[in-house]
Amino acid sequence: MSPKSAEKARRIVDIVLDEESVARRSAEVEHERAVALFDLVEENDFCLVGGEAGPYRLRLGIFEQRLVFDVRNGEDEKLRDIVLSLTPFRKVVKDYFLICESYYSAIKKLGPSQIEALDMGRRGLHNEGSELLRERLAGKIEVDHDTARRLFTLICALHITA
Repeated sequence: MSPKSAEKARRIVDIVLDEESVARRSAEVEHERAVALFDLVEENDFCLVGGEAGPYRLRLGIFEQRLVFDVRNGEDEKLRDIVLSLTPFRKVVKDYFLICESYYSAIKKLGPSQIEALDMGRRGLHNEGSELLRERLAGKIEVDHDTARRLFTLICALHITA
């Protein structure tokens, strides 16, 4: 397999969020969601473990209080559903939204050092969420750190009730 083919085999070329699952949030959060969708398609490392090579089309949604990764091939034929419990994500998502709200409020009225401290906390929680996602996907889907971060952003965009 050529390096170009190998790269394409570990790649998401299209991603769709189940619009019924998407929670409407602030303009800032909606912007982060749009950026994560764009960045994810532009650059990612994603591969089904023990399954068909990509390129992949991914549908993310929530069904019966579970996170569903509907993984399809380039021709949009279903390859596999990966279903994860939302329970392990609830606390980190809730904490992430709380710190995001504080961060966006701080941008409007606080000084640079306070904004930077909140941003560091926000990035730390984002990393924690992406590592949790990688752990939960282990043995099912392989993703790199940056892909996991972008996927975590999208998971936050889905309607997850605390």
